[in-house]
Amino acid sequence: MKIEINEVKDNDNDGAINLADVEWLLKNDKNVATPLKENGDFRSNESIEILKEADIVVTNPPFSLFRPYVAQLVEYKKKFLIIGNINAISYRDIFTLLKNDKLWLGASIHSGDREFRVPDYYPLNAAGCRVDDDGNKYIRVKGVRWFTNLDYKERHEDLILYKKYHGNENEYPKYDNYNAINVDITKDIPMDYKDLIGVPITFVDKYSPDQFEIVDGIGRYSMLTGPTKETKGTYLTKIDGKPKYARVIIKNKKVTK
Repeated sequence: MKIEINEVKDNDNDGAINLADVEWLLKNDKNVATPLKENGDFRSNESIEILKEADIVVTNPPFSLFRPYVAQLVEYKKKFLIIGNINAISYRDIFTLLKNDKLWLGASIHSGDREFRVPDYYPLNAAGCRVDDDGNKYIRVKGVRWFTNLDYKERHEDLILYKKYHGNENEYPKYDNYNAINVDITKDIPMDYKDLIGVPITFVDKYSPDQFEIVDGIGRYSMLTGPTKETKGTYLTKIDGKPKYARVIIKNKKVTK
């Protein structure tokens, strides 16, 4: 269905304008909802024509199709605020947009998991799930974030750093095979280190493009170039021969010496 709402009034006369009035509209105004001729897939010609009319897209796209969904939004130069998983940062296309300041994480969700209602036919196989008193099914998904290209004030606020590299070099070992120091917790980024630093992907929750430069991303291969014949299926970052989890490689712009 295509639903088009131009104005919401206090249709139920309860003294407030809210989602209950939207629900009233959907049930009582036949001009609000019209059936689609195609299947509703975001890649269909019909959906693309609807997309062209949009100023801002706000939705929860299927996580399994996150890459092509974002690619479509970028292709049509749309502003967006969409829900995705933090691990999408490791996708080459998404990471490249992040590095080039074309996409970033939104406000309000920075850790933990979030609950989603699912259809009645959906199997409850997830570790976290429940059924409410009305029989509605819910699952909990870890690592949920907002992804957006809408700017906001907080993303330009510096991360407050308190630790120093010089005099504490033993706390910041270098990778065996990548010329950067390792930081396991974002708050431990040294304030006085000007060269390459490897941080967890959750660093992006605190990332300010005014304070840091994103140089690269390392998982099982470079997040910028993708796998090569030499690196496919292997971790690139190791310390004393032991592999590390995915890392975003950054530089602190405000350290000059």
